[in-house]
Amino acid sequence: MILKSYFSVIFLFTLCISAQELPPIQNFTPIEYNAGNQNWSIDQSNDASVYLANNSGLLAFNGTSWKLYQVPYGTPVKSVKVVDDRVYTGSYMEFGYWKGNEFGTLEYTSLSAHLNTSLIEDEDFWNITHFKDWILFQSLDRIYIYNVKNASFEILEAETVSPKIFEVGNKLYFQKIGKGLYTLDNGIPILVSDDAVLKNTGIVGAFQSATKILVITELGVFYYLDGSQLIKREISAEIDLSTTKIHSTLRLNDGSIILGTISKGIFHLDANGMLIRHINQEKGLNNNTVLSLFQDYDQNLWLGLDNGITIINLDSPFKEYIDHVGAIGVVYTAKKLGNILYLGTNQGLFYRRTFGVDGFQLVNGTQGQVWLLKEIDGTLFCGHHNGTYVIENENATKISNEPGTWDIQSLKNHEDLLIQGNYKGLSVLERKNNQWQYRNDIIGFDNSSRFFEFVGEHHLLVNHDYKGIFDLTVDSEFTKVIESNHKESKGIGSSLVRYRDEIVYSTINGVFKYNAEQHDFLKDSVLTTKFFNTDESIVGILQSTNNSERLWGFTNDNIISVSNGHLSNEPQTVKIPIPKSFRRSMGVLGFESVVHLEKELYLIGISNGYVTLDLQKVKQKDYQIHINSIYRKTHESPKVDIVLNDTQEFKYAENTINFNYNVTEYDKYTEVYYQYELNGLYDEWSSWSTNPNVSFENLPYGSYEFKVRARVGNELSKNIATYAFVIQRPWYISYWAILCYILLGALLSVLIHKLYRNHYKRQQQQLIKENQRLLKRKKLKSQKRIIQIKNEQLQELVESKNRELAISTMSIIKKNEFLNSIKDKLKKSDENPQIKSVIRTIDRNINNVDDWKFFENAFNNADKDFLKNVKEKHPDLSANDLRLCAYLRLNLSSKEIAPLLNISVRSVEVKRYRLRKKMNLAHEAGLTEYIINL
Repeated sequence: MILKSYFSVIFLFTLCISAQELPPIQNFTPIEYNAGNQNWSIDQSNDASVYLANNSGLLAFNGTSWKLYQVPYGTPVKSVKVVDDRVYTGSYMEFGYWKGNEFGTLEYTSLSAHLNTSLIEDEDFWNITHFKDWILFQSLDRIYIYNVKNASFEILEAETVSPKIFEVGNKLYFQKIGKGLYTLDNGIPILVSDDAVLKNTGIVGAFQSATKILVITELGVFYYLDGSQLIKREISAEIDLSTTKIHSTLRLNDGSIILGTISKGIFHLDANGMLIRHINQEKGLNNNTVLSLFQDYDQNLWLGLDNGITIINLDSPFKEYIDHVGAIGVVYTAKKLGNILYLGTNQGLFYRRTFGVDGFQLVNGTQGQVWLLKEIDGTLFCGHHNGTYVIENENATKISNEPGTWDIQSLKNHEDLLIQGNYKGLSVLERKNNQWQYRNDIIGFDNSSRFFEFVGEHHLLVNHDYKGIFDLTVDSEFTKVIESNHKESKGIGSSLVRYRDEIVYSTINGVFKYNAEQHDFLKDSVLTTKFFNTDESIVGILQSTNNSERLWGFTNDNIISVSNGHLSNEPQTVKIPIPKSFRRSMGVLGFESVVHLEKELYLIGISNGYVTLDLQKVKQKDYQIHINSIYRKTHESPKVDIVLNDTQEFKYAENTINFNYNVTEYDKYTEVYYQYELNGLYDEWSSWSTNPNVSFENLPYGSYEFKVRARVGNELSKNIATYAFVIQRPWYISYWAILCYILLGALLSVLIHKLYRNHYKRQQQQLIKENQRLLKRKKLKSQKRIIQIKNEQLQELVESKNRELAISTMSIIKKNEFLNSIKDKLKKSDENPQIKSVIRTIDRNINNVDDWKFFENAFNNADKDFLKNVKEKHPDLSANDLRLCAYLRLNLSSKEIAPLLNISVRSVEVKRYRLRKKMNLAHEAGLTEYIINL
């Protein structure tokens, strides 16, 4: 909600302070409502919204937010009148009406544009009056009468200095300057009275008074108009209008009259002319010049000022006294005796005579902190930081020097004794010769005794804020403590009071009652429920008033008062809603003050004065919540209003929706909380908030229903305002898009299937090729391995043949050696023909061609290409040379070769030498190595 100003600028600086309790006053500055300073006229529509004719245009206020509508050409609006669903306004050279459109916004229609007669140059329309089927627009020169039914106009010449039309007794009256007071009869002006006062003095008010008409002039003089005769009426109110004039008047519903002045604020007079109150800038108004007055449906008084707007809650159960200059300070206690109201503050004891009129004055000698004001047997005691005083009228007599008197209580069966609790314990006051005086301290207990209660004649309980409860028994003379028991604290923020003859102990953990049988405090579920629940708990201490018949506690949002039920034992509870600012203004936590003044009137101390509460004026009220406007707005696009009544469908790109809502309430001490729910997105109500709007961004598509309700004080609104809307699907998930997605998905599936099939087919062929390649490679490897094995086998075969060749060669060698040895032995024998024959036989065997052929065959089998290669490379070699090469190939020595050739070793060497020559070997080259490597 818009911040409501609690104080206004004042200029009072005297010690004697104007001390009239005033209804709660709210001020709105041009900065707050964001329009012009001057407000010329005020009216209210059926939905309780208030419209003001402002210098900047038509100003609308619904209790939560302000909105300015500018007339054509942006001229100031000088008059406003609400009739049914139209808001008529008059401005410079223009008049017409405003009507709400489907978006909840006012649209203007000009009426003056349809006139057949031209307006007078520089004509301003200062007043609008509704009478039956006509709307009358009044300027300083004319009255334009508009017939609503047939939209026709009549024009009356009516020059005046005070453009006002008065409806009295079902007739309309207006003044023509220099001519007198007229009335309209069938559209014709008829002179009522041409009295000199009515001809020459501006009339600012005219009201029915029995059979007469009460006329008020701008000079503040009251007259009765009886027929055509004007009779001055004397009023008892002492109003000094010598330096000002009356600009506006208003008769309230209770018959009292408000006079709005040019420079002295307002004067409130009762029906008999007695002054009820005078409110000016010094007492809380934004400005002393009152241009317009209006009383709304809830009896609130609206002031259109020369600089701002003021609302006065005339019907509020609260009234305020605000110490603007700090001369009184924080009010801790109060007491009303007869026609004197006493206030105990942190700056001393103040008093005021004739309740509601005089100013507060300091009681001499009481400067400093006052804790207590209590009447006992007709004597008023003042508990002070410096001690105890007895107060008689405006005089204070000190009777005790014991510092810091918290409380004083009487004793049963001891009419001349009082017990007082001090900073350092307990002490006794005694009455002698009808005068109270200090008697003695009670020895044995020196703790601060702010709260104490007697449970027996000599038995009392003392509560310490932090230490807990002390159960004390004192001697019969009240001089010392003979027994002391300490009970631990049940929580901080404690207090000890008497309620309905029971001792109640409260902490942040609940409310406890003293049980005499158990000598202990037991939790009281009924009182605990009254002051502590899941929604809120008291902040501070409990207090009792009305001779302990009413119990009080304060939460952040309520004043809770509990009293005895009239029809049952169930305590009766009254909860009075308050704004959080009020609770914070009550000064130090734990020192809250509620004092009973009279009947159902109570005084509550605050940090800069006090507030009175009249429980008789506390009443319940029904509230309606309205959705004012709905719009969508993004960072990239301007604000677009949305129709309020019909269910709307929005494109997906338009999925940011804003809601504005309100409860029309103008009470300063009432705060409005809102709670919303968006079905389709959230299934639970939001937390309570004073914010009258909410924005939903980037909503998903779907159907929604917005709900909002209000809590005004402790009452829920009678209705829940709702609005249904639909966010369309985005184009990419519309039904056509989904169908396209399905078709594309199907095509894509077929294509993917085909691609995968081709892929797997290629992969299969590739695998086949790879397998074939692997098989071929394996086959080649196998063939290679077979060849290798065959080569190995052939190599083994060659080696085997070589071994056989070597064996056969060695056999031949051995055989030839053997034959040669035989031959040599035979040669030594005699020459015998037979021996010679044997020698010849041996020679034939040594040179046996068959052996060589056998050897050659064997050699060719072992190394079949060798002899061929030797022949190709050395075609000049003879058979014996080839035979030698074969033996050398076998790596035989000359000694081993000689028997094979049947020659000597020397001859082998010669053959070798000749073979080298034929092969053209270099000198350093070895013959055997060459043949082996060939």
